[in-house]
Amino acid sequence: MTEMTFSHVPVLPRQTIELLLDGAGQPVRRIIDGTVGCGGHSALILERLPDAEVLGIDRDDEALVRAGARLAFAGNRVHLRKGRFSDLAEFARGLGWESVDAILLDIGVSSPQIDDPKRGFSFRLDGPLDMRMDRTSERSASRIVNQYDADSLRNLFREYGEMEHRDARMLAEAIVAAREKQAFSTTGELADLCERVLRSRNRKRSLPAPTLCFQALRMEVNGELEELKKALASAVPLLNPGGRLCVISFHSLEDRIVKNFFREMAETCKCPPGLPVCVCGWKPVLKIVTKHPVTADDVELAENPRAACAKLRAAEKIQMAGRES
Repeated sequence: MTEMTFSHVPVLPRQTIELLLDGAGQPVRRIIDGTVGCGGHSALILERLPDAEVLGIDRDDEALVRAGARLAFAGNRVHLRKGRFSDLAEFARGLGWESVDAILLDIGVSSPQIDDPKRGFSFRLDGPLDMRMDRTSERSASRIVNQYDADSLRNLFREYGEMEHRDARMLAEAIVAAREKQAFSTTGELADLCERVLRSRNRKRSLPAPTLCFQALRMEVNGELEELKKALASAVPLLNPGGRLCVISFHSLEDRIVKNFFREMAETCKCPPGLPVCVCGWKPVLKIVTKHPVTADDVELAENPRAACAKLRAAEKIQMAGRES
């Protein structure tokens, strides 16, 4: 475990640090790392800013242990908390921070979680059908697969897995039929079923058959999209003017939420189309810094292939959220 901690490489490290810290020029003293993971991004921040403090949040006890080891060099400038990053404002207030200078949200599953068969995130490694980021949570992938009815599973695969309708229906019905004989308990059992049901289909995507199923289950287990929406809404009021909010996402559903949120917060008017003058009183809250998402270059991809799906977006706070009265 220690070896894994120190060999972990954060995605988009240079781009993330530049976008997060090179804002309007004000000193950056307090930073929130919403999913601290192995502490890779936080380590880069603390090394660059010797007077800065980082609040690192993660639901995973093992991740917090790894982050603690990685960030030990910074001493009391590091504040690690177990919990959901949607509660970042509450964690900040617990430190006496009424505002912060930068917020980073790195969404998704870390390499140590994927590479540990006991966590059940990967269909390539046989292990318990778990997928919980917080292992004290009652909802696991096994519970979903064995208890959701066919309609609920189909909708889950359609919405979170972005499966084609027929694929989602066929897989949901196959799961319900199979579990009547024996409940699913391992990732291998579910992956094998996905292969049998979906492999023969003329699929548009060149992905292994279980990929979208496992993605959908993981997102449902951990409530990932709702967490992201809540975190974005909580982050903006907490930022100081000129502070930056950076989000790293790993698939289209997350990236779409971030893009649309930034766009809404950057609008100059929310009046219905066709009005001759603005009457809404809305003022833009964010300035979008990245017109298009930042992705990994060829050098990083050669060193870290898992960065291939990463998309980084950044926005800068320009005023307190809300409407003028």
